[in-house]
Amino acid sequence: MADIQVKLAKSLIGSTKPQIATAHALGLHKIGDVSVQPDSPATQGKIRKLAHLVEVTKQGGAN
Repeated sequence: MADIQVKLAKSLIGSTKPQIATAHALGLHKIGDVSVQPDSPATQGKIRKLAHLVEVTKQGGAN
């Protein structure tokens, strides 16, 4: 399964508490933080919730 690299591109200031909690669950705390997550439906939902704050890059998986 491929991995997804998620980078926090914009500040969490002004975001709702659930959005901040979702960012922290992805390992994103400050602008510029990068986290590698598995490409799963749960991760896709988290990214969708923070789409206006993050930049997403697909990474190759081991096959």
